[in-house]
Amino acid sequence: MSSGTGPGDWADHDVDPEAFGDKRLASRLRMLLGQMSGAIGDPIPAACQDWANTKAAYRFFSNDTVSEGEILAGHFQATAGRVAAVDGPVLVLQDTTEFSYRRKSPEKIGSTTVVPGRREANGRFRMHTVCGLLMHASLVVTTEGLPLGLSAIKFWSRAKFKGTNALKRQVNPTRITIEEKESIRWLENMNQSCACLGRPDRLVQIGDRENDIYEFFCAARAAGTHFLVRSCVDRLADDGKHTIADKMGEVPVKGLHRIAFGSGEGDVAELELRYKRIRVRPPIGKRKRYPDLTLTVLHACERDEPEDRPRIDWKPITDLPVETPEAAIEKLNWYAQRWKLELFHKILKSGCRAEQARLRTADRLVNLIAVSCVVGWREFWLTMINRIAPEGSPQLALTPEEIDTISRLRQARGRKPAESLAEHLLELARLGGYLARAHDPPPGSMVIWRGWRRLSDVLLGSTLSTQTCG
Repeated sequence: MSSGTGPGDWADHDVDPEAFGDKRLASRLRMLLGQMSGAIGDPIPAACQDWANTKAAYRFFSNDTVSEGEILAGHFQATAGRVAAVDGPVLVLQDTTEFSYRRKSPEKIGSTTVVPGRREANGRFRMHTVCGLLMHASLVVTTEGLPLGLSAIKFWSRAKFKGTNALKRQVNPTRITIEEKESIRWLENMNQSCACLGRPDRLVQIGDRENDIYEFFCAARAAGTHFLVRSCVDRLADDGKHTIADKMGEVPVKGLHRIAFGSGEGDVAELELRYKRIRVRPPIGKRKRYPDLTLTVLHACERDEPEDRPRIDWKPITDLPVETPEAAIEKLNWYAQRWKLELFHKILKSGCRAEQARLRTADRLVNLIAVSCVVGWREFWLTMINRIAPEGSPQLALTPEEIDTISRLRQARGRKPAESLAEHLLELARLGGYLARAHDPPPGSMVIWRGWRRLSDVLLGSTLSTQTCG
């Protein structure tokens, strides 16, 4: 399965010309993807190289007819194609991240939260409103962790941030309908992902504790899709006189699972597994609107209390059946893939440097971040395909020119010509500073994107050296 790389430009597969009213905008987006992927993390002028292309890029981001919907339409279609090419369940990871900026006119962008600043003379902290944008994204991955692309995305900012605790003093949040809350983004992304990818019965929506929303569970059932969410609410169960925690306290240990974490040899934990199918009741204020649900509650708790860290205690909840310890371990491994979305956010901020952009309005920043999402996904895909399909063909990820250049680099260093995908991407990582020692972990996204930038420069020099003049 390819990311869209081949004899043509990889960006051709992630741009939908029909999404734009003017095909010249689609051509500009295709050019921007190529320029930014060859100069990841550089400012727009450095990526575009000259004033004409830089001015065209700024005009693209400020165009009133261009939004994240048009920019990502082709990528969403390409993601659906990659999903159709794989078998078995597909995980849709949801989470929210913030992009913070410093501006003289922050009202043109909006705010995200309030943080304490300097301490006043009376001892209290001066509260500071953070200027920025929020992004809620759905990243599609296989059960092995290969990112297939984005399927939904939502941007927003707040005109004024009041804070959850301040709101709780004025109104009971459980009495507010989901349509009036920012939490509706979880339901909107789920529905958009189902519509984009098709076959909702194949999809498993993965979310953290913020996604423990009863309305989301009901919406997933209505959409015909599945979910696996880490719970944080001890809901009423069965007859309403007991809670989920009460019912799970009666369940005996049904298996053990050893997991490794951290980088030390002794970083191993033994978890006790419990699971049970439970009838879960909706919140008291919403019982007339939502039905009871029969869900599977998992409980994976570390057997012994560690001395140097908190005990591992996971409580996922899902609509999928779990009848054996092997099935419980499978669901825990699926939830662990949620970390891939955190790595994707890191690529956007540390690799693409989305928070270093100097654009002045929210609309322009959103368009830039949307382009960075496509570029960042491709770099993430390169990192993970190297681990999941190391013996694959290099044509999966590289053009013939890139393959030839990498082979010549290996020969110049006295190495045998590269054959597999892993050997080509290893050489790419070496360009980014990867040492490839015997006990080094597989190359990560940082060395991949640094290597890709150097490879782009090498390709440019190789092209210029073969040109003749007369």
